Amino acid sequence: MLAALVVILVIIIVGGLVTVGRSLRVVQQYEQGIVFRFGRVLPGTRGPGLTILRPIGDRMQKVNMQIIAMAVPAQEGITRDNVSVRVDAVVYFRVVDPIKAVVNVQNYMFAVSQQAQTSLRSIIGQSEMDQLLAERDTVNRELRSIIDEPTEGPWGIRVERVEIKDVNLPEQMKRSMSRQAEAERERRARIISADGEYQASKRLAAAANVMARDPAALQLRLLQTVVEVAAEKNSTLVMPVPVELLRFFDRNAPGALPTAEPAPPLEDTGDAELAAAEAAGELGGAPLPEIAEAPAPEIEAPIPEIPDVAVPKLDEAAIPPPPPEAVANGPAAGQPDAATAPDSSPPSTPGGSRTRRKT
Repeated sequence: MLAALVVILVIIIVGGLVTVGRSLRVVQQYEQGIVFRFGRVLPGTRGPGLTILRPIGDRMQKVNMQIIAMAVPAQEGITRDNVSVRVDAVVYFRVVDPIKAVVNVQNYMFAVSQQAQTSLRSIIGQSEMDQLLAERDTVNRELRSIIDEPTEGPWGIRVERVEIKDVNLPEQMKRSMSRQAEAERERRARIISADGEYQASKRLAAAANVMARDPAALQLRLLQTVVEVAAEKNSTLVMPVPVELLRFFDRNAPGALPTAEPAPPLEDTGDAELAAAEAAGELGGAPLPEIAEAPAPEIEAPIPEIPDVAVPKLDEAAIPPPPPEAVANGPAAGQPDAATAPDSSPPSTPGGSRTRRKT
């Protein structure tokens, strides 16, 4: 009798422990619990902590509410400008409605993965290659809106962010892009070089304008150049006679013509235009002012006229007759015909044949 009571007590204790084990559930902080009672979903969800369920008829399913990062497999497609590319991406999403995520879709992880792959292929066909490479932010926003449209409402899943990881191009396209970039760099280098030449020409024009005011400045510049060349000490210099020295002797020579008054200084047109060109920062600019050419000096001495010379006329009687060989061979190229030319041949014989003259 006592043994039977012990057995019954043990069975009651074991049944109570099993009932308590089936009734108590622990929900983590990042989870939400959905309770099914005899197959029907109870309204509301169970929050984190200890939850008590009915031991018979209740079943709870936990749903992770964390943000999930899912890698989208690389998809091959043809862009709008007919370039074949291979693009892979990453999707960040989370569950906002656990009941819809569990009830409306069988496996929301697989469903989101398939939706991301199809949307990625669609966005590749709608975009150009330059947009995929340079405007990734715009492409990411469009891709997120395409994936999030069918998932948030019926599935209870919100796509937080979509990022394109890599865009693989064909090798031929990569070589073409590298040649394009090289040509663009070459164009910029030539533009910069031409701009430098233009600014240097403006500076040289301004320097020449300043040197034109005093001829001695050109001589001083020549001496400076000679000093720079002589610093190397590896060449022989031949110094020309200074032009100013020749002009000094010319002015002091007896009977020299009076020197003309010095010309007024030329207007300095280099610095202002160069500053305007540098401020504008572009090629071209205002053209250099044209320098008026000095009028040619008038020649006081009159030019002697060539007297008329009488040319003697040629007498036709003085022209010698042509040789008999030319007459016997007939009219050659460039000679007058026998019908039109005057008869200067010797008289013929009675038989009708002409005699040849021996020379």
